[in-house]
Amino acid sequence: MGGLSLEHPWAFAFGLLGNIISFMTYLAPLPTFYRIYRSKSTQGFQSVPYVVALFSAMLWIYYALLKSDELLLITINSAGCVIETIYIIMYLTYAPKQAKLFTAKILLLLNVGVFGLILLLTLLLAGGEKRVVMLGWVCVGFSVSVFVAPLSVIRLVVRTRSVEFMPFSLSLSLTVSAVVWFLYGLLIKDKYVALPNILGFAFGVIQMGLYALYCNAMPRQAPKEVDDPMSDHGAAVKAPEHVVNISKLSPAAGIELNTTVNAEPPLKSLGVACANEETIGVSVDKATHIEQV
Repeated sequence: MGGLSLEHPWAFAFGLLGNIISFMTYLAPLPTFYRIYRSKSTQGFQSVPYVVALFSAMLWIYYALLKSDELLLITINSAGCVIETIYIIMYLTYAPKQAKLFTAKILLLLNVGVFGLILLLTLLLAGGEKRVVMLGWVCVGFSVSVFVAPLSVIRLVVRTRSVEFMPFSLSLSLTVSAVVWFLYGLLIKDKYVALPNILGFAFGVIQMGLYALYCNAMPRQAPKEVDDPMSDHGAAVKAPEHVVNISKLSPAAGIELNTTVNAEPPLKSLGVACANEETIGVSVDKATHIEQV
């Protein structure tokens, strides 16, 4: 078995280290959900990062099962599926009705619809090694597509000259996890595991460079025009730009999603120390910023 064979001790070592790093990042949102549990409210936190994390874990489990020699990928992503499912259940328990409906739609679309379609197509259109190759490229494509998202937070840092939404721990986590899983994929000669993490490493280095450049810089506001229904005739008003930052460092790839949203002026910032992965940072409409890996 590639990752567990005694003929590949270094692969086993890096795979085990990747499991440890990824498991710790799966647990990173615990303070967030403890806060939700105590307040009996989601307080504007978004469910998308956890739904995406669950989909990523499901996808890599399917890939690992097809390869049949990727136990280290199965172990960490199985743990991820359980943990992310618990997070989503807690979110659905305390979320307002509109947020519950939105989360249910995303779950049905992504985790049932898209995953089911991938499962059906790979089973019908390919067999044996071709099926593994087909699914491997699907995994790579998904990982690369979500790696494009950090461009929004990088742009925001440059515009505001502030690293508030890109803490150093997040960038370091992304870089270390990408290196570990790249080496694991390289040692077991699995390009589908190794390739996405090259991009993850590149983004991690860029983010750490920006942090060093702007950590002591004078911040400036980057207002964004939005329509305020409370203003006269729906006139455009200025609102600060916030970021929903998902950094999911999965066992097969470091994944970071950043989605720009509008929020009220920040009241406070809460930092929580992630591949599918994982640091996930969620900016809420109360401007509370969460980091998760």
